[in-house]
This record gives sequence, C-alpha cells and structure tokens, in this order.
Amino acid sequence: MSARPDGEADGRSAPDRGSVPAAPALSHVDSAGAARMVDVSEKPETTRTAVATGRIRMRPETCKLIQDNALKKGDVLATARLAGIMAAKRTADLIPLCHPLPLSAVQVSVSVDASFPGVLVEGTVRTTARTGVEMEALTAVTVALLTVYDMAKAVDRDMSIGDVQLREKRGGVHGDYHRSD
Repeated sequence: MSARPDGEADGRSAPDRGSVPAAPALSHVDSAGAARMVDVSEKPETTRTAVATGRIRMRPETCKLIQDNALKKGDVLATARLAGIMAAKRTADLIPLCHPLPLSAVQVSVSVDASFPGVLVEGTVRTTARTGVEMEALTAVTVALLTVYDMAKAVDRDMSIGDVQLREKRGGVHGDYHRSD
C-alpha cells in the first residue's frame, strides 16, 4: 500500500521496482525533500571549465540579414556575445541554488551558419573554485540565443531555440565529462 500525503494508506500497492537500481540522491534536496543550497565548503578549490552549445533556427532571409548586419536593432552577433558574457556573470542571481562564483574567463562565440540556417552559440567558462561552472556556460548560451531572438523577432517570429547542452566539463571531484555525440 502507498501512503497518502497525510500519512494514511490509500489502498494501492507500491510499484514493484524489481532489480532497477535506485536513482542517486539529489544534492539540492535535503532529507525532508526541501530544496537547499549544497554545502561545498569541504571541497577542494580546483580549476574548472565548462563548455555549452546551442542554436537558433530561422528563415534563410533572417540569417542573411544577421550575417550582413542589416537589422535595425544593430549588430546581432556582437550584442548576443556580450549578453552571454554578462549572463554567465549573473548566473547565481538567476538560478536560485547556484553558488556565486569568481569567474576567471568567459568566452562566447556567436556565428551564422547559413546551411542550418541559423545562429550557433558556444560558451566556455572557467573558474578556480569549489564547484563547477556548468550552469554559467549553459546560462551564457541560453541568454545569447534569447538575445538573437529579441533582436530579430521583428522580421522572423518563427525562430526556434534548441539543442542547448553541456558539451564538456573539466575539473572537480567527479572528473571530466565529454558529450559523446
């Protein structure tokens, strides 16, 4: 039988987990299930790097306008790059349980890919700290893509943001990660 939130049995049987391994404990949830900021004070400071990517698909005409710097709002690629850098620096203000980190470097590249057609963004963030910079890299990419959308929406509201993903991370207790696709 399963328990209802009030602690009483509801008459249903709990699902049989068989030999399925239990999911790892979530680090941002305490024993009572409440969200919490992870205590990283005992972790060693190490150099950590994360790389994230994403893209925004658009009509070929929109892509050409961006490539030719012909949109009325200005230089889309430069503005998106700066927005991504600024966003990485503000990640702890945007994501409730992220630690504020002293970033050593933030690099955001924004490029037109006419064959896609659209804009590709890559963000690389580095720090020496007790926790990683994956969220900072993902935030940089996402905000850069949102900036492209904002600057080009007057000519193309059908743009689609997607494929935002962590490509790699280096450093830290859990070691390196490299996306395999």
